[in-house]
Amino acid sequence: MVRADGVWKRLGRNDVLRGLSMEVPEGSAYALIGANGAGKTTTLKLLMNIFGPSRGTASVMGVDTRRMSPQMLAQIGYVSENQKLPGRLSVRQFIDYVRPFYPTWDRGLEATIREAMQLPDDRKIGQLSHGQRIKVALVCALAFRPRLLILDEPFSGLDPLVREEFMHGLLSQADGTTMVISSHEIGEIENVTTHVGFLDTGRMLLQESMSDMNDRIREVRVTLDQAAAVPAGLPREWLQVRALGNVLSFVDTRYSQDSLSERLRALLPSVRRIDAQPMALRSIFTTLARAARDGQSR
Repeated sequence: MVRADGVWKRLGRNDVLRGLSMEVPEGSAYALIGANGAGKTTTLKLLMNIFGPSRGTASVMGVDTRRMSPQMLAQIGYVSENQKLPGRLSVRQFIDYVRPFYPTWDRGLEATIREAMQLPDDRKIGQLSHGQRIKVALVCALAFRPRLLILDEPFSGLDPLVREEFMHGLLSQADGTTMVISSHEIGEIENVTTHVGFLDTGRMLLQESMSDMNDRIREVRVTLDQAAAVPAGLPREWLQVRALGNVLSFVDTRYSQDSLSERLRALLPSVRRIDAQPMALRSIFTTLARAARDGQSR
């Protein structure tokens, strides 16, 4: 659905994207994760052809983003935390204005989402809270059943209840839609994410399916019969190695139950117990980002 190959983007004197490559499979929910300034918003704006790449190529639905037609753009929904909506129009007036631009607009679906979002139809958009404005944008992005839905920090500034309502509305109506989601609220999107890309200073640190990532990255605790010490010659794929009391802990980024046991027993005396647990997406991100900063293997 989405592909970028060696994309560079210079804004002013800064290279915001530096050789970015990414692939978003059709039907996936792809989480684009990175620290502030990593290039997430720039990437999403580039996919929407809000601006083009300085070098490299990007395509959506098999078409270069710089050559997307109005008919193609009518198949893409876009919601951004910084999206500007006309404050002088009421919710009803704005949706009435947007509707004719999308040939596939579903009036029944629109009514369902509007009811679920509990939007005040006659209130002017300029009088709405930030969360309500995001809900208006979501109605307009979902009602035409887009093939691709791009969400740029949709939860920014929303209280927990509004975030929950947003996710409920999204999940109940976006079935079959390919989604690309950039969000600091990693916990909010973890349960819906099928693929993830970690963006670091304009480069893709890694990208893979959530199932593969959960299989290969584990938090390991090794209990010994004696006081633990960090041995020399540890594999590069073991990150954040710590010794406390008789416990050695680390993150194994190439986890295999059999090979882990063999390696540990060769490195350490008196291994009493080995516990390896899956990690939350936020913990995986912080671990890998710290490793990238420190020049470690992943």
